Amino acid sequence: MQAENGGSEMRAGAAFVLAAAVVAAPSAATTLSASGKAVAYAMPAFAAGLTLYKKDVKGFAQLLVVTGLTYGTAYGLKQLVRERRPYQDRFDHSTGWDSFPSTTSAIASAPSQFAWARYGWEWGLPLFVLSKYPSYTLNKDKQNRIWDGLATMAISWSYNRIFTTRYKPKARGFYTSLDAMEGNGMYLSLGYRW
Repeated sequence: MQAENGGSEMRAGAAFVLAAAVVAAPSAATTLSASGKAVAYAMPAFAAGLTLYKKDVKGFAQLLVVTGLTYGTAYGLKQLVRERRPYQDRFDHSTGWDSFPSTTSAIASAPSQFAWARYGWEWGLPLFVLSKYPSYTLNKDKQNRIWDGLATMAISWSYNRIFTTRYKPKARGFYTSLDAMEGNGMYLSLGYRW
């Protein structure tokens, strides 16, 4: 019993450290878009930490697949679709034609959509809200438009609908416990693990 509590405290501590890294990443950045990129790159690490916290090897593999496909699709579309970045001069045709879709938003959207699809809204909603910060910062710094981030969110959502399954913990269901009490007696309990 004591070792089990120590293990859960260690996992909770690891989740806290990952959450602190996601929150502290923007403060170390020098510009607004750099802080958004720092959050975007911390999101897959946090989602991977979440799968390790839950001891979910299948979920870790699904996270890798979904994140890789989302980023790869966004990168491939960026090479095919010629969309000018907002900061770009309309008469300069040499650079800045790789705005759509946003690969930085793809890195942030895939883990948040994964957490929602795999572990439910309790984990997914906070990560979803946090994953919109990189899109917001890139839009404010005129690196991307709002639909660049929305496109990667749609790509990520599609891949998660295809590849991510719902997490089912092993220790779920009814359980009983029979304990000896001090003196002359025993204690029987019946419970359910969600």
